[in-house]
Amino acid sequence: MLYSLAGGGTLCGVAALVLLIVSTATDFWMQYRYSGSSANQGLWRFCINHKCHAHTITVAFWDATRAFMLLAVLSCFAGTVLGLSAFTNGTKNRRVRTGGIALVLSGFLALLALAVYTGVTVTFFGKRFLDWRFSWSYIIGWVAVILAFAAGVFQLCAYRQTSEEPAPSNNPDS
Repeated sequence: MLYSLAGGGTLCGVAALVLLIVSTATDFWMQYRYSGSSANQGLWRFCINHKCHAHTITVAFWDATRAFMLLAVLSCFAGTVLGLSAFTNGTKNRRVRTGGIALVLSGFLALLALAVYTGVTVTFFGKRFLDWRFSWSYIIGWVAVILAFAAGVFQLCAYRQTSEEPAPSNNPDS
């Protein structure tokens, strides 16, 4: 049971890590119309008519979203490595537990990043642009949050399974 829980947590962690990296690195968090042409923006740059430019203004919500997403990627990487290393020389309870905590933390950090981005985007861009929508990078960020939380829960359940004492036997000595 332990290996199936820890293995499932590790697989979810690897999937969450890949999705967090793709979501953070791509430029398709939001799509909108700007001066009659299509535009999209990501965390690092924006693109208008297939020409991309770096964000030139530093706004607190951009910095917060970037920082939370980068911390989520690092935490997910640490949790996945700890989950994988638990299988190398037998199961290490502390590695499984620490990996589970790192994966839950990763999900929480990505959730904070997406919440900040969602709040600012809906209140600011929702009033400024009429034709806008969240794009695929943003959506896979939410999928990564779910996978990171699931991976952490699997790892913590695996730790709990190994840390419980076996029940005493009821065999009478006669």
